[in-house]
Amino acid sequence: NFGACLMATPELVRDAVLAMRESTILPVTVKHRIGIDDQDQYEHLRDFVVTVSDSNCDRFIVHARKAILTGLSPKQNRQVPPLRYDMVHRLKKELPDLAIEINGGFLTGAEIEGQLESKLVDGVMIGRAAYDNPFLFHDLDRRFLGGHEEPASRFEVLSRMIDYCTSWMEKGVPLAHTTRSLIGFFCGIPGARRWRQTLNERLFRAEATRDDLEKLLELVPKDTSE
Repeated sequence: NFGACLMATPELVRDAVLAMRESTILPVTVKHRIGIDDQDQYEHLRDFVVTVSDSNCDRFIVHARKAILTGLSPKQNRQVPPLRYDMVHRLKKELPDLAIEINGGFLTGAEIEGQLESKLVDGVMIGRAAYDNPFLFHDLDRRFLGGHEEPASRFEVLSRMIDYCTSWMEKGVPLAHTTRSLIGFFCGIPGARRWRQTLNERLFRAEATRDDLEKLLELVPKDTSE
């Protein structure tokens, strides 16, 4: 009884969230699918959220795919079932007092902005794109958090990362732990494969040092901002 199958027992989820709410002052949120197996009609989704909302859950994060519990692997369940944004939008429209966040398939700042500006939902969760294309957050920072109007280049961003990674190395954190999120830093850019290979060869070793990171920076064009 872990994961998406809990959508079949909304009362149990409600009680679990209520127990957490009574035990902590931290926010308690629920991330769930739009449905499971043959329980994939909008009414199933709405009934689940209404029931769980009795626990005063702070926020619902809805992955806009249903989960197929038999026949698909976890990886396939993140890709095969079609995205149904319309069901999440309807949920927010019919339950305006609840905080509803959407998740699934958002890859660009423009896509996210479209969801928020139209007030279709209260938020957008970034999942795999955060790892696959971390430079995406450079755009999101400028769009939503008042970041610099003049976009920094990838070279500039990575230059700043050197001091950040070094500060954690001085606390005993291996360099690989702070640089693993950079694997997709050149997603969609020529030379991305070479970048990934070099990262694996130089930085994901126990003995990797700041010098290895600085040498890696030599591979980055200083004017690559897109």
